[in-house]
Amino acid sequence: MKLSNLNISSEGIQFVDKDGNKLATVKAMGKITNRFSSFFLDLWLLKLTCVGHIPFHGFRNFFYRLSGIKMGKGSTFHMGARFFLPKNIEIGEGTIIGDHAFLDGRAKITIGKQVDIASSVMIYNSEHDLSDPTFRATEEPVTIGDYVFIGPRVIIMPGVNIGKGAVIAGGAVVTKDVPENTIVGGVPAKMIGERPLKVQNYKLGRARLFQ
Repeated sequence: MKLSNLNISSEGIQFVDKDGNKLATVKAMGKITNRFSSFFLDLWLLKLTCVGHIPFHGFRNFFYRLSGIKMGKGSTFHMGARFFLPKNIEIGEGTIIGDHAFLDGRAKITIGKQVDIASSVMIYNSEHDLSDPTFRATEEPVTIGDYVFIGPRVIIMPGVNIGKGAVIAGGAVVTKDVPENTIVGGVPAKMIGERPLKVQNYKLGRARLFQ
């Protein structure tokens, strides 16, 4: 008889992994500990999801910082943000992130200052290795430079670095690094122009109230 990760047979009780391979007791205990940690993390993420729909920036940002997100002065999220692992997310000053954004966080996400991120943008750190027989997950950091503008419904994949002042057109899927001050768009994103303003020192306006 097999109960999830516990195999009970005439030979006794044996811990097994998801593929049915036997596990040493020490390794099994480690997995059990991780399972409990994941459970409490999921509860906290559920709380953050609920907090993310409360229409007060200061209230939401308090809990985001409490969860480990490093947020510079004046930075904020609009409503509906979601995360996998907030503690790996760092955001510079004056950055505004649109509603219903998703920031993965299973690896480092670094976002610079005065970055304008539109609605429903998704930033991923982890993906499955299609060539691995166990379909294991891989993780890579994402870096977004200062004064970047990211249009709505953009998807940024693991390992991408977006240079200072770059512009990502709405709906793009960014799979490769983006040089400074370039404009990219499409699926996958390709260079479609250059940003006329080569030197940026502006500050973004205030975020929308109650959103």
